[in-house]
Amino acid sequence: MRTMSGDDVMDAVHGCTEALRAALDQDWKGVKAGRLEWSCHKTVEHVASDLIAYAGQLAGRPQDRYVPYDIVLDDDADNEGLLEVLETTGTLLATTVRITPPEVRAFHPYPFRLADRKGFAAMGIAEVLLHTHDLAEGLGISYEPPRDLADAVLGWLFPHVQPGPAPWPTLLWATGRGDLPGRAPVTSWKWCNNLVLHTDRLDLVGVRPAVARDLALGGTGGFDWTGGSPHDGTREASAFLVKAYESGLHRPEFGIFVLVRRDTGQAVGGIGFHGTPDAGRVEIGYDLVPGARGAGHATEAVRALTGWALARDDVRSVVATVALANTASQAVVTRAGFRRVGEDGDAGEELTFELR
Repeated sequence: MRTMSGDDVMDAVHGCTEALRAALDQDWKGVKAGRLEWSCHKTVEHVASDLIAYAGQLAGRPQDRYVPYDIVLDDDADNEGLLEVLETTGTLLATTVRITPPEVRAFHPYPFRLADRKGFAAMGIAEVLLHTHDLAEGLGISYEPPRDLADAVLGWLFPHVQPGPAPWPTLLWATGRGDLPGRAPVTSWKWCNNLVLHTDRLDLVGVRPAVARDLALGGTGGFDWTGGSPHDGTREASAFLVKAYESGLHRPEFGIFVLVRRDTGQAVGGIGFHGTPDAGRVEIGYDLVPGARGAGHATEAVRALTGWALARDDVRSVVATVALANTASQAVVTRAGFRRVGEDGDAGEELTFELR
């Protein structure tokens, strides 16, 4: 699992500058960057501005706005100087990503108003990769990023986009820069950072496809788990998320979440949806690692997730199916306000609870 780190930011920047050095003798101010209206000079300035802006968001940690600053290039900055600025701002973002704690989130508008360090790293990498493509188109040079870097950007920022036959053409198609057989052209797009919900003690951290793949394969997903690993239910749910992503059916807001205790930073369980709303009805499931049970974490998480869901226009009821023998889980949904509405299974071995 490529995790979108500071090293990944620098890999992207170095790939960009290496490609652009083949065109240092060209007039970057007089040539447009591919399909963009900007010149190549302006496009490099834009990328550097984004990199320093993302570093500033992580450093300043505003929750509802951009930090109000930008960079201004010297009037006599030449092409070599532009690359120096790009490398400098890339280093600043990479360093900030490395030293920012994983729980920190700062303002970014798309789509849930906040992003974490890996989200800002991914956005910086995406800016570099995509605009290097634009620059290469305009300057007539060749460029293609490493396959795994393009794939990681798709998994971290485009969880709503079905993977294509190859990551780089899929990323170009998803951002309106190319065609993909069997898919309509993209005329407008936005990337998608993960959703995080907060309770008094927990952060419910939305699981991205790359993280789900790692969890499904037996990894930690990058989380520090109480007891060392997640419960089997979280791994099974992660496998279903990956399958939905690969088939183009995944909606990030109706995925799964890892429960992280804010006081320790440890993951204690998972919670999530069994799919998207069907006629206003959506089902949830949850589990806790054995060492975290009995402390009210599940009830807290269920209340948060159902509250978020029922505040939406497309959800009218939330249901949970609980084994007849699992009295602890029945107590969780009852405390969260659910009421028993029926039985499932041939012998009534499962009970259905609903919250409207």
